[in-house]
Amino acid sequence: MALAAEAYPQLHELRLRGMMPAPEGAVGEALCAGGLARRKGSLLVLTPEGRAFHAAWARLSPGSEEEAAARRAYDQFLPLNAELLQVTTDWQVRPGNVPNDHRDARYDWSVRDRLIALDERTGPVVRRLGTAVDRFAGYRPRLREAVRRLNDGQQEWLASPTIDSYHTVWMQLHEDLLLALGLERTAL
Repeated sequence: MALAAEAYPQLHELRLRGMMPAPEGAVGEALCAGGLARRKGSLLVLTPEGRAFHAAWARLSPGSEEEAAARRAYDQFLPLNAELLQVTTDWQVRPGNVPNDHRDARYDWSVRDRLIALDERTGPVVRRLGTAVDRFAGYRPRLREAVRRLNDGQQEWLASPTIDSYHTVWMQLHEDLLLALGLERTAL
């Protein structure tokens, strides 16, 4: 099966997000007509056939320079990922397993400072990957935008699953790396 060039980015976004508002026009219709997606109310969801089709598309050619670049990025990403998971946990839950109500500015800024330091170390890894593999080029600007909004006082930009928060974009990057390398999350 072949898709129009403009359908692949939509399929990729759908795979990374899990579901998304159904796009108007030919792209959404093509995904549905091809059995790759289906409408669920106003949303578009991936079908099992769509997941398999996407996996074949998303996998970088084994032995290619792109795959080698993704592997280097992934190896550098894993230790950073452990740090991000801890930062996110600390943002949501304070010591003593108490939910963070974000009334303690000193505590929140200490978590933000850790995120900013982590982001600074992550930047070169993600930029190099985006230079080597085009589809990864958008991650760095999206992560920076989340940091900017968080620093502007929009607390949801650290971990909200309903927007392109830092955590949301990070998890999409992680999933995209797994797909690019043909790795299963359960094998990690």
